[in-house]
Amino acid sequence: MREFIIGIDAGTTGIRAFCFDKKGKVISMAYEEFKQIFPKPGWVEHSPLEIWEKTERLIAASIRKGKLKAKDAVAIGITNQRETTVIFDKKTGKPVYNAIVWQCRRTSEYCGELKKQGLESEFRNRTGLVLDAYFSGTKINWILDNVKGVRERAERGDLLFGTIDTWLLYNLSGKRSHATDHTNASRTLIFNIQQKKWDEDLLKILKIPHSLLPEVHSSRASFGKTHGLKSLPDGIPIAALVGDQQGALFGQLCTEVGEAKNTYGTGCFLLFNTGDEFKISNNGLITTLACGPEGRTVYALEGSVFIGGAVIQWLRDNLKFFKQSKDTQKIAQSIKNDDDVVFVPAFAGLGAPHWDMNARGAIYGITRDTTPDQITRAALKAIAFQSLDLVNAMEQDIGKELKVLKVDGGATFNDFLMQFQSDVLGKKVIRPENVDTTVLGAAYLAGLETGFYKSVDELKKLSKKYKEYSPKMKLEQKSKEIHNWNVAVTKTKTS
Repeated sequence: MREFIIGIDAGTTGIRAFCFDKKGKVISMAYEEFKQIFPKPGWVEHSPLEIWEKTERLIAASIRKGKLKAKDAVAIGITNQRETTVIFDKKTGKPVYNAIVWQCRRTSEYCGELKKQGLESEFRNRTGLVLDAYFSGTKINWILDNVKGVRERAERGDLLFGTIDTWLLYNLSGKRSHATDHTNASRTLIFNIQQKKWDEDLLKILKIPHSLLPEVHSSRASFGKTHGLKSLPDGIPIAALVGDQQGALFGQLCTEVGEAKNTYGTGCFLLFNTGDEFKISNNGLITTLACGPEGRTVYALEGSVFIGGAVIQWLRDNLKFFKQSKDTQKIAQSIKNDDDVVFVPAFAGLGAPHWDMNARGAIYGITRDTTPDQITRAALKAIAFQSLDLVNAMEQDIGKELKVLKVDGGATFNDFLMQFQSDVLGKKVIRPENVDTTVLGAAYLAGLETGFYKSVDELKKLSKKYKEYSPKMKLEQKSKEIHNWNVAVTKTKTS
């Protein structure tokens, strides 16, 4: 018998299912992408049914690849793309509409109307969030008001809302469990993070029936058990739900006040653990809930970049600049001369610390001899520059300088990107051996809840291998690079 934890990572572009051993090592992994649906410019959707079908298939594939037995699974931990919104029938489980993705901007105008009504501070003080189309609340409102018959069904109590964690839990449990955790609830724009409960006043403003909403627990809890699945026997505990970025914070074991990490995925997300302190940012960041010592709920400051690795995917798939994303490292390193090409990938507006919903992507400094390779390098630099903006805002809020930046996510394998990040930050960047810290955090939390792992101290002893990048760029060059970026962002912003 070889016991293991199942970790499900429901990302923005694909699903991964992992099996982890007692040492927190990956035994096996299976992955599939799913369809990105773009009904209109700025609109992004997913098929909830496709996400679920692929999740169950990948669980079975991962177990098979690891030569494991499904009955030896100790627990399941789920981490997920946050804010993405699903509304489905309570009895049949059938979604009433596609999942509206966190990147979707369709409710920007509605957010603007709420701001004009003077409600921004009301939402910010209760939820820690800014009024932006990024978050779930206005997406729920849109589905209720724009899909025929849905509001009436919701008011009758026939429908349920969930972020992707809730949707997967509901299906894994055979439609028996409707719940979420503090980290995902804190991203909905309707959850009071000081009182840690759904906020009735905000629900009234957004016209959302309370009956839609899931139960809310800490990230490690008894959320339910598997039932009626093809891939797993009945009775396996679903013991952790956690938003992807909070999962990465815990996976990096940043459990103490003052520790921070930046994840480089479809977007980029910097989280700073503030412990029990509820702090409103003065520099464009948001306040959210995260996991601290032994997985208990704490506060964190967060900065979000909407388009991180997604800009590389866009160059690959839309413009056909290269065949594989990993090719970009060699491309960037092959260019010997400096240039003034600056890429601001505001495809879905600008996130923190700018929060400009109407900004759109732009490339500056193009001349007749500009090449696809130069644009590719500028795209990689843009990921680092956007993260620099987050770090600067974070340091201003906390009043002290970060000593090092812990990093994770698939894009951190790009040595050019990580070295450039260290250069423009002027500080060390540390990448762990396992960069899949998002799902590792979910597995850790599920393992702690079920006793598979005994404590965070035990987890900290499991792996100490990492790669370190130190600043090498000359100060004059660094200043020029940052100046060009700041000028480009100023030109791109609409407000």
